[in-house]
Amino acid sequence: MEQSVNSITLRGELQALPEFSHDNHGRRFFRFYLNVPRLSGAVDTLPIIAEERLVQSIDPCGGGMLTVTGQIRSHNYRVDGVRRLMIFLFASAIMAEDGPAMNEVVLQGALCREPIYRLTPLGREICDVMLAVPRAFHRADYLPCILWGRIAQEISGCAVGDRIHIEGRLQSRTYHKTTESGSELRTAYEISALTAYACEEE
Repeated sequence: MEQSVNSITLRGELQALPEFSHDNHGRRFFRFYLNVPRLSGAVDTLPIIAEERLVQSIDPCGGGMLTVTGQIRSHNYRVDGVRRLMIFLFASAIMAEDGPAMNEVVLQGALCREPIYRLTPLGREICDVMLAVPRAFHRADYLPCILWGRIAQEISGCAVGDRIHIEGRLQSRTYHKTTESGSELRTAYEISALTAYACEEE
């Protein structure tokens, strides 16, 4: 089985206290969001799912800085018959500690779609890819990634099935979606790559 390379560390401010999400085989899971500022001053608001035993260490007063480590996971669900992809950090550890904001992601997976290469109106190179990152029990997480500049150009030449290694950050992005009932404001999550390369065949 292919070895899983999927790790993320976030440090940011707790937006609100965790709320119950779901239970699975008798284990209770909670959802909360961290506000993680970028160097530019923009703030990513990122979703986290954690088991009850982990969230018990969170300050009930809220508003504190947390460091959360784990993996980026994806989950397909349906809303009104439409399939959507949910992206979140699945926590393995939570620690209350002050320090500079942190948003570090390392992934390795196979391209499951053809890369989409394009130029912005200002001529900046962008490449969108979808990585299938292996998980235990023959499962995989399908994670959208965006690459910029030289690495966008390099990865755009890869083919479906090629293994890609990416290091970067998880970011949030809001957009307007036109639906039958009007325009809805939605949030998308993607990995913005700082470095990326195609892995050598073993």
